[in-house]
Amino acid sequence: MNSSQDYHALVDMGSNGIRFSITDLSPPKSRILPTVYTDRADISLYDAQWSAGEKRPIPRTTIDRVIASLRRFRLICEDMHVPGSQIRILATEATRQALNSEEFRAEIRAAIGIEVEMLPKQEEGRVGAFGVASSLSAVNGLVMDLGGGSTQLTWLLSTSGGEIQMSAKGSISLPYGAAALSRRLQEASSQKEKDVLQKEITTALRDAVSELDFPEVLKSAIDNSKGLSLYLSGGGFRGWGFVLMSQHPVSPYPIPLINGFSVPVSEFHDTDAVKSAINARAVASPDMAGRGSEGIFRVSERRASQVPAVALLVSCLADALPAIDEVHFCQGGVREGWHFSRMPSATRVQHPLVVGTQQYAPTSTEKFLLLLKASIPGPSSLPPLFAGAHMLRAVAQSLFAHAHLARDLRAAAGIRSTTTGELASVHGAGHVDRAVLAYVLCERWGGLRALSPGDQSFHGRIEEFLRREGAGVTWWCRYLGRVASVIGGVYPGGVIPDREELERMQISADWADADSSVGSSLSSLLGSKGKDKDKKHKKKADSGSRFVKLTVRFPKNDAGRIWAEGSLKGLKAVEKVGKKKHWTPGEKGAKVVIELEGIDLQTEDEQD
Repeated sequence: MNSSQDYHALVDMGSNGIRFSITDLSPPKSRILPTVYTDRADISLYDAQWSAGEKRPIPRTTIDRVIASLRRFRLICEDMHVPGSQIRILATEATRQALNSEEFRAEIRAAIGIEVEMLPKQEEGRVGAFGVASSLSAVNGLVMDLGGGSTQLTWLLSTSGGEIQMSAKGSISLPYGAAALSRRLQEASSQKEKDVLQKEITTALRDAVSELDFPEVLKSAIDNSKGLSLYLSGGGFRGWGFVLMSQHPVSPYPIPLINGFSVPVSEFHDTDAVKSAINARAVASPDMAGRGSEGIFRVSERRASQVPAVALLVSCLADALPAIDEVHFCQGGVREGWHFSRMPSATRVQHPLVVGTQQYAPTSTEKFLLLLKASIPGPSSLPPLFAGAHMLRAVAQSLFAHAHLARDLRAAAGIRSTTTGELASVHGAGHVDRAVLAYVLCERWGGLRALSPGDQSFHGRIEEFLRREGAGVTWWCRYLGRVASVIGGVYPGGVIPDREELERMQISADWADADSSVGSSLSSLLGSKGKDKDKKHKKKADSGSRFVKLTVRFPKNDAGRIWAEGSLKGLKAVEKVGKKKHWTPGEKGAKVVIELEGIDLQTEDEQD
């Protein structure tokens, strides 16, 4: 049970709304910022300060609503035993620019007993940038945070040691938030005035970019044909992202999280497509959101009303920013940035999926990881998205995460584990990582055939999404998932004995060509007759391109025979991955031949 001593409460008094959160920062899960409580008060401090085009102090009614919501949150913190010293109220642009800012903050302090911490412009930008950095395992490129009253711009580099580098200028703040731009667009009575506004924004963005002083690694990305990655945060951009998600070729899009959603820059800049999507579909009301074609998931009426303003900003970005390759949407904001910026580098560098799966890690995780690695015929064999050790480690730690469920549910729990299951709340995981881990864990428990019709449909959309990442991605996911199933079957207790002589199975894998010899292959064993027993030795592989030779060795004793015979079905499933008739359209894979060593199994014909 977690101790409330590690609970940290934070109020983010933004321009468009006030967000309340309680976060559990106890190790070892602090990197993924586990949320204990979250809520939002629909109070726009920016809108409250404008009436008929004139700025005014924050009105009495708004102040009373803010104080009432803060009192409620203070009571919730008491219920959850949050230490008083770990409750903070942070204020940003709208409070900073309020005509009665000092009086507003003094009333809050008197009513709640907590000082409102006013974030200076530069610190607000820094906190927002760290929020973006927390949203993915690594962030390297240009970062923008679109608030209600302002937009923050900087660059970030995540180092291998967990340090976050950013521009020496910090974040450059521009007065072009979603609400602010909406107001200025309304005030622009003619197209000429709108053109003047667009030119103003474009010039300001160009000047801001020129001040950022990019490091050489990012300059080289700008100069070559690839371009920079652009990372976006803030409600206005997230709303834009959800509209793009609704138009994704894989539909309905299978991962209902904006954090980690990515699109090519050409789709991001297609303002006409986004505005058409808004106009063509009624905006979802709270009771209809996500229920079908009535509305766009997670796009409120307020966000929809800001689309023209965000479209203007996006158009300006296309003219003002350096070459951009891909755009990534991030959930991280003030809450995430405040906590993440205060974490030690050793915590920040941890991969979110590794942290999230650690709670399910079996006793012999390190040995299971070695077996999984041994099943790969060379590191360069895997697609680039498997680069690094995090994915295989996450799989090794999750081998038995669903073992307690009924057989009917295990594969379904695997395919949904990272979207609506136990790993859905992991902050910082991208969509590709979520899809890969889910697909492998589903395959570990039987894959597509073990799913109900409803889950098969979801599986198909995850599969289609992964196919867009490369022709060999789904093949390797199925291969690793089926190898994981064999490993789990041989060691169902999650423990591999320390004594080598007690090991039940050893694995190795290599690439082999058509002229290679294979000893006792699984297919020849299962298809052999007693009189043809000798034919399985020195069997030549089928003609064609090179193949994966997976060698599985069992001990030469009765126990080894027991484990080997119990593994035949799983090993046969691994070998089937290599048969083209089982590949999905356009998939790129390889033939798999399994060689058995250390035992001499008898077929049923021989036993008779």
